[in-house]
Amino acid sequence: MAGFPADAFGTNCYVVATGPGEQCVVVDPGIGVLDRLDAVLAEHRLHPAAVLLTHGHLDHTFSVAPVCGARGIPAYVHPDDRELLADPSKALSMDLTELFGGRLPYAEPDDVAELTDGATLSLAGLEITVDHAPGHTGGSVLFRLPGAGSPWEAEQICLSGDVLFAGSIGRTDLPGGSMPRMLSSLRDKVLPLADDTVVLPGHGPATTIGRERATNPYLVEVAGTGGARPAAPTRGL
Repeated sequence: MAGFPADAFGTNCYVVATGPGEQCVVVDPGIGVLDRLDAVLAEHRLHPAAVLLTHGHLDHTFSVAPVCGARGIPAYVHPDDRELLADPSKALSMDLTELFGGRLPYAEPDDVAELTDGATLSLAGLEITVDHAPGHTGGSVLFRLPGAGSPWEAEQICLSGDVLFAGSIGRTDLPGGSMPRMLSSLRDKVLPLADDTVVLPGHGPATTIGRERATNPYLVEVAGTGGARPAAPTRGL
């Protein structure tokens, strides 16, 4: 497994495979990642079988069409964020719409597959479990997979997108966001995960569920274990 930040917004793009020379999945190819992604694939002799999207925000999906189109592979997204592949401006604030509007090419991949809560995807020799975790967007998901053989040698890895960060969570004030739904997702989808689960977020460094359970103010609030009520989250596009 390899990860690197995109040129814009520091969005983490991940490449997941069972080993060198194998098929792989690409997670969240954002803005300006194509050259770096090609270098990672060449270094490890990997062959993408699919692109997985944790949600539909532009900083996570911008390069999905060229990555898929160059290789004839599908992109997987939750149906509640499907429309954002064709028109990401539907989930942008006014300021961001003005920043991006009319200057970036928007294109949905030719082959789009929809994600279902609780489904297990068998891709590139990997078994990846999908958890629908709305709040940051209506179609935000977590991807969980076994961590044996990864750099962390963890029992489980969770690719959390913009649901959970080290010390924070994704903002909920953009179109499609909802703090009540986010808190439900944290309670029902994140808190039940084992403490030794390694979390690979959409922005920032890796962490673990145990560390976040103990120190992340939003998880502390949801768990009802005390602490001051945290301020509204601000991370994510």
